[in-house]
Amino acid sequence: MTTLTYDLLIVGGGINGCAIAREAALNGLRVLLVEKGDLAGATSSASTKLIHGGLRYLEYYDFKLVAEALRERERLVKAAPHIIQPMRFVLPHEHAVRPWWMVRAGLYLYDLLGGRMTLKRSRGLRANDTAYVAPLKGGAKGFVYSDAFVDDSRLTVLNAVDAAANGAEIVVGVALESARREDNLWRAVLSDGRTVEAYGLVNAAGPWVAELLGRLGMNAAAGVRLVKGSHIVVPKLYDGTHAYILQQPDRRIVFAIPYEGGTEIGTTDIPVERPEDAVIDADEIAYLCEAANRHFVTQITPSDVTSTWSGVRPLYDNGASEARAVTRDYVLELDDSGPALLSVFGGKITTARHLAEEAVAKIAPKIGWGVHPRTRARVFPGGMIGNLPDWIAKVQATWPFLGDERAARMARGYGAMLAEMLDGITDVAGMGADLGGGLTEVEARWMHDHEWARSPEDALMRRSKIGLRLSTDERVAFDAWWATTFG
Repeated sequence: MTTLTYDLLIVGGGINGCAIAREAALNGLRVLLVEKGDLAGATSSASTKLIHGGLRYLEYYDFKLVAEALRERERLVKAAPHIIQPMRFVLPHEHAVRPWWMVRAGLYLYDLLGGRMTLKRSRGLRANDTAYVAPLKGGAKGFVYSDAFVDDSRLTVLNAVDAAANGAEIVVGVALESARREDNLWRAVLSDGRTVEAYGLVNAAGPWVAELLGRLGMNAAAGVRLVKGSHIVVPKLYDGTHAYILQQPDRRIVFAIPYEGGTEIGTTDIPVERPEDAVIDADEIAYLCEAANRHFVTQITPSDVTSTWSGVRPLYDNGASEARAVTRDYVLELDDSGPALLSVFGGKITTARHLAEEAVAKIAPKIGWGVHPRTRARVFPGGMIGNLPDWIAKVQATWPFLGDERAARMARGYGAMLAEMLDGITDVAGMGADLGGGLTEVEARWMHDHEWARSPEDALMRRSKIGLRLSTDERVAFDAWWATTFG
C-alpha cells in the first residue's frame, strides 16, 4: 500500500482542529484531519452555544482575550448568519454580588473593546422593558447588552466542510495509533490500518491533548486543567428571543437562553481528572435550578429537567486556584526539535478562527510554507443568505411543501446550501420517507454524504437537534433505517 504524504496531520475534529484544517487548506497545504469519534463529538458540541466576548473575563483583567473575542464575534456574525444570530442579554442587578457602578463600567469597557460593532450596545434596564422585566422577581434593576447564539456543532462541521472543499481530507472514526519522527517527517499509524507521513503534526485533541503528548513520548511545557461544564434544559421560563445572565452568590454567572422550545440553563465549573468524567450529577442539576430560581418568577425543580449535556473544557492551566478563574485563552506550544509538532491548549469556540490563523502561521514556516490569513472575511458554507428572516421567508416561498416550521429549521441549519440539497425536488414525496421530527431521507442522506455523520447520534444530536423531539419508538425506527441504509 502506498504511503501518502501530507503537509499537516491534524489530530482532533473539534472546533480548533477543524478551524486549523480550514485555514491550512485555504493556504494550499495538503491536510489530513483524523478524528477518533465524530466531529464536535466532545467539548465542541457541549458548549453554552454562545459567540461572546466573555463579559466576566474583565473581572480577571483578561482584556486581550475579551478584545480578541469581540472582534471575532463581529466576524462570525457576518460569516455565518444562518447558524449565528445576535441576541440581547439581560443582566439583572437583583442578588448582585458586584456593585452597580462596577457592572456599568464593565459593560462600557465591553462596548469599547468591541470597537465598531453591528450589534447593539449596552444600556440600563427600563421599567417599560416589559418582555425583559416581567419574568424576573426583582423588576427593572439591571442592564441589557449584546452577544450572539451559535449552533456549536454545526459551526465545527462547517469548518470541516470548507476545509474539504479546499482539498483537506477529513476522516472520522479513525484514531492516531502511534506516530514517530523519522528523518524529516512524522510517520503515523492510523486505526484504519493506514500509515501516513506528514511534515508537521498538530495536536488538537482537546481534553486528550496531554494524553496524546504522552503517547508521543513527550512532556508538555504548558499544562491543561480539565473543567466540567454542565447544562440543563427545562420547559420555557419566559417568552422572547433574549437571554439572561444571572449573578450568583459564589460570584459565578449562569446563563438562561432560549433553546429548542425550552430554556437552557448553564454552566457549572467542576474540576475533573479525566475527559470521560463529562457527566452531569445531581448536585449540578440542583445548583442550576437554584441559580434560575433566585431570579425568575417561574420556579423549577430537578424533575422539570427535560435534557442535559456536559462537556470537559481543556483549559490552559494558568495556576488559578478556582476553576471559574482559569483563563479561557489559548496557548500554542511548538516543538521543532525535529519534524514540527504544534499542541493546542485551551481556547473557546468564539476565538477558534483566530487560534487557527495563529496556529498555521506558527507551524507553516517550520515545514517550508509561507502563509497569509485566509479566513478573516471568508463566509462559511451556506452563509451567503443576507438577512436571516428574509432568507427564511424565501425558503418558505420557494419550497412551500416543506411547511413553515421545517423550512425555518432547514433555512437556519443549511443556509444557501439548501438549494443544492433540494435541487430537483418539487414536492414532499421527493423528500423521501419522513423519519420523525420533520427529518426526511433527503436530509439524513445529506448529513451522511456531505457532513460525515456516521451514526444516528451524529445526525440527530450534532448535525441537528431533532433527536430532542423524537419519541422512543421514533428513535428506534430511525436507528433501524440508518442501519439498513448505511450499514
